[in-house]
Amino acid sequence: MISVEKHHFNWNKVGIIALIIFVVLIFIFPIYWMIITSFKSDADILTRPPTWWFKPTIKNYIHAFKHANFGLFMVNSLIVAVTSTIIVVCLSFLCAYGFARYNTVGRDQFMFFILSTRMFPQIAVVIPYFVLFRNFRLLDTRIAMIILYTMFNLPFAIWLMHSFIKDIPVDLEEAARVDGYSRWRILRKIILPLVAPGLAVTAIFCLLFSWNEFLFAFLLTRTRAATITVGVSSFWTQRGILWGPLCAAAAVCVIPMMIFVALLQKYIVRGLTFGAIKG
Repeated sequence: MISVEKHHFNWNKVGIIALIIFVVLIFIFPIYWMIITSFKSDADILTRPPTWWFKPTIKNYIHAFKHANFGLFMVNSLIVAVTSTIIVVCLSFLCAYGFARYNTVGRDQFMFFILSTRMFPQIAVVIPYFVLFRNFRLLDTRIAMIILYTMFNLPFAIWLMHSFIKDIPVDLEEAARVDGYSRWRILRKIILPLVAPGLAVTAIFCLLFSWNEFLFAFLLTRTRAATITVGVSSFWTQRGILWGPLCAAAAVCVIPMMIFVALLQKYIVRGLTFGAIKG
């Protein structure tokens, strides 16, 4: 007797896929609209209803880089974000290792104190930082922004790295000490390669925060050290909003970080699943 298998259509799976596509489109559409607007002329931008077919132009990008000096903002953001991220990753790795491996007195209280510095709103410390940097003549300098972003990223990075290092079995270090490894050699040869996904995740979050931060950059810089987010806001003028150059600048601000995160996506996944090494 021949049995005929009936293949039922999985409507639940189709519904889930459709929901995922719908949610993705909701998040992607504003970015898509920003990018196509950056290639529109002023007449096409102000047309109602909006035009979907138009002759593309790059005059908005020319205006942003040639007349608004947007290239300087990009260089400032790149220098400040990369430098502060490197400093934070190095310091957080060493601090987190010390907290994870040494049972010092008051360790838990000190860890909570470090985290508490990340709890208060940023606007509450703008005036103290402004006065401090003014007294040291650091206003509108890249050094001030690097110091500021390092201080704000460091508590989060220490806690994040602490969780990664805690997941590494102590037995590996004890076996290395038996073989004659020094503490620094253990850090370089054993801990650092194992915690590399965690370092990548920490660097990604710190870089994104430094690149996207607006409040401190807007209030503590003027022209020389203004970052890319401040540059985007400069297209809001007394004559109105320059939508074309604004969208061009915003696209230049957003797209590099999207590409950066897409390229390092595998490290993010490895970092989030890093606890699998334990046991």
